[in-house]
Amino acid sequence: MKDTVVFALSASQKLAEDVCQRLDVPLGQIKVEHFADGEILVEPQESVRGRCVFIIQSTCCPVTENLMEVLICIDACKRASAEEINVIMPYFGYARQDRKAKPRQPITAKLVANLIQTAGAHRVICFDLHAAQIQGFFDIPNDDITAVPLIGQYFKSKNFPEEEIVVVSPDHGGVTRTRKVADIIGAPLAIIDKRRPKPNMVEAQNVIGDVSGKHCIIVDDICDTAGSLVAACDILKRFGAKDIYVGVTHAVFSRDAIAKINESCIKEVVITDTIPLSEERKHQSEKITVLSVADMIEGIIHSIRDHQPVSNVYGRYQYDSFK
Repeated sequence: MKDTVVFALSASQKLAEDVCQRLDVPLGQIKVEHFADGEILVEPQESVRGRCVFIIQSTCCPVTENLMEVLICIDACKRASAEEINVIMPYFGYARQDRKAKPRQPITAKLVANLIQTAGAHRVICFDLHAAQIQGFFDIPNDDITAVPLIGQYFKSKNFPEEEIVVVSPDHGGVTRTRKVADIIGAPLAIIDKRRPKPNMVEAQNVIGDVSGKHCIIVDDICDTAGSLVAACDILKRFGAKDIYVGVTHAVFSRDAIAKINESCIKEVVITDTIPLSEERKHQSEKITVLSVADMIEGIIHSIRDHQPVSNVYGRYQYDSFK
């Protein structure tokens, strides 16, 4: 790993430190400066000439500032003669703008992919992209890693009685992800049939599958305002669900999301640290459990440096990525 350097930008400092601790390498020295007029300067404080660079940064809130940090860092490393630039973006901002849902709408996820490529990145690694087709927006290698094995093994360790557990998809689009968790736990699958009249508002309609008297685990990729999540929990309760658990990769938690979770019937929300959750916000709810993806990122970096498949990382969780 002597020719490898890992840089952390503003949004993912703690995660990058945990990764470097597992890699047994020092965190790369880099200066990130935000000027009074809003401009940003990112300047590596050590040589990257001929080295393999890994930039760890989630483009979460403030999304545009964090994205600009990534782009400027890539450009700085390219101009400093880095041999290879890998962007590890645990949370890919603008992923929900992946298509034209209405006339004259942009496809911003494609624009972001173009910007990252133009800046000079050689590879991008993300976790649980909101839409799988975003991989096709890149003309460079893009690995869409899933945190499903991490979340699935956590719930499996709770040893729920087999006849009392069901894994629930909050909509039809999340069935594939939910089925993978169900396979890990060895539980049946249920689907909530709902419609979304406008953003951040959901009207749940029906449940496909048996949830009566069962412990339900809702699996999703993103929790933003928690409006969809609470609506899903309410309909599960109306259909006779017992305890309700939630497994989410990206905890955006905007507006009063944590307050909604506290007031809901949810027993536990399991999230990952793809988006950092401050200590202050952690203490706002006893229902939130945070799992770290640092081990997965450490395995991904080793696989890339050793020219091995990044899917090897799933072996740590007894999970077949091609299942």
